Amino acid sequence: MREPVREHLQSLASDGDGFVLDPDDRRAIEQERHHYEQPQAACIEALKIVQRRHGWVPDGAIVAIAETLGIGPAAVEGVATFYSLIFRQPVGRHVILVCDSSACFLTGYDTLRQALARELGLDLGETSADGRFTLLPVCCLGACDGAPALMIDDDTYGPVAPEDLAELLEAYP
Repeated sequence: MREPVREHLQSLASDGDGFVLDPDDRRAIEQERHHYEQPQAACIEALKIVQRRHGWVPDGAIVAIAETLGIGPAAVEGVATFYSLIFRQPVGRHVILVCDSSACFLTGYDTLRQALARELGLDLGETSADGRFTLLPVCCLGACDGAPALMIDDDTYGPVAPEDLAELLEAYP
């Protein structure tokens, strides 16, 4: 195991940074656990439960989820870092995912990304100073028939033209 990864996992296991699962979240994770033969299978849902409450998954939540599921923190961390829709650092109130799949790339992804960057004053991976938006790439939204596409929170839009952005973003205060 690479040394920085080992150090990160050891720090998670040692202090958990004081994170405490909300009792409702703990019950929901325990209930989710009972749907699966193997506790690791409940990791994604457990991470989503925490993320719904906090907007992201802090390091301490990894330890708390692992303890609740009865597995090691490395297993939970592996799932959390693999899935691009689990956020491991704070994000804005609204997350904008701009699709960079082949279909979107061929139908105007770059123009749309540049227009979003201008409109928001953000590059990919950044959050606005007011905490309103985070702009992230995503490899596929499954909206190829509406390319170029983007998703804001749980809402998918496409095809999206640069001139559509101001009105679209206005709907997300």
